[in-house]
Amino acid sequence: FFILLVIGQPAKSKRPKEPGENKIKPVNKKLKPKTPKTKERESADSSLKSQSILTQVMDKGHVQKLAATLSLTAGQSIELRCKGSNVTWNYPSYLDTFKDSRLSIQQLDRYSQLILANSTAADTGEYSCWLQLCNGNKCRKDETKTGSTYIFFTDKEELFVPTPSYFEIVYLNPDKPAVIPCRVTTPSAKVTLHREFPAEEIEIDGTGIIYDAKKGFVFQHPTPDHKGIVYCKAESQGAPQISIKYHLLYVEVPKGPPSTTIAVSSSRARLSDRVHVVCTVLGEPDVDVNFRWQYPGQESERPVIIQNFWRLINRGIGHTTRISKSVLLVEDFEDIDVGNYVCIAQNLQGETTVATKVEL
Repeated sequence: FFILLVIGQPAKSKRPKEPGENKIKPVNKKLKPKTPKTKERESADSSLKSQSILTQVMDKGHVQKLAATLSLTAGQSIELRCKGSNVTWNYPSYLDTFKDSRLSIQQLDRYSQLILANSTAADTGEYSCWLQLCNGNKCRKDETKTGSTYIFFTDKEELFVPTPSYFEIVYLNPDKPAVIPCRVTTPSAKVTLHREFPAEEIEIDGTGIIYDAKKGFVFQHPTPDHKGIVYCKAESQGAPQISIKYHLLYVEVPKGPPSTTIAVSSSRARLSDRVHVVCTVLGEPDVDVNFRWQYPGQESERPVIIQNFWRLINRGIGHTTRISKSVLLVEDFEDIDVGNYVCIAQNLQGETTVATKVEL
């Protein structure tokens, strides 16, 4: 009985570790011991990089270390523990978005406990934790004490990890990989990529375009030829399933601080006029721009209306740009409003200041 138990444990943990080897398993029992050896070697290698502090609580309170991937059937509950007295967790953002009551996290004396009840296919993703090193109010991540696993919650009815939307935009940037995030819940599923028009399957060569069950299809070097509407198809012991549609937009705009212009409805206004000043930025579709204004009546708390908005525009040859605007409106122009109107546009790479003058 004891020997059977020892042999049975690696077999359990082996299945999610190498999903592609399902066909090999029943053929030859002598292959079974090889997987634990590989695991031991892998865990030894990873322990050199970081000391894993993440474990899974099994039946009867038994605790076991986690492999890089884990497959569970949707509907199952899972309990994870992370050693330490000040632990931070990371898990699929979907669970935060909906403030899901199925997820509970509790910090105890020696470890933090994460419990996910009644799992669904949408919970598929990476679960990780790390220790926080704090000095006063300042805390930082302890890189030597981390743990991570990717959990597939398999569901025959939901081969693709569900998303809140039916249509997503993916930006193709020439200098960074682009991901079509059609992730699967069953790692052994066969996944193909298809273009909607002209209707065709896109060839996956394993170098320019690769498939990763944890990410989706990755375009290593996007080009304008890749733009268009695509979807993924998955097959696993049953009828094929189709993912949501993805609109691939090619982007090519200068990197750096916002490219900003300013314009005013009239540089010479009359008393009681409505005057509006528009600050415009052309930039990358997925880069947010923040606007700040300085204007003559600001210190006197002169009432003005400021509105910000953005939209995507197609600049031809498949190039897509985001146009962001901030409009400052003075309803009833007075002497106090004469002077310089300054717009400061900021993105992650810096800020640009532009100004215009309005006189009476």
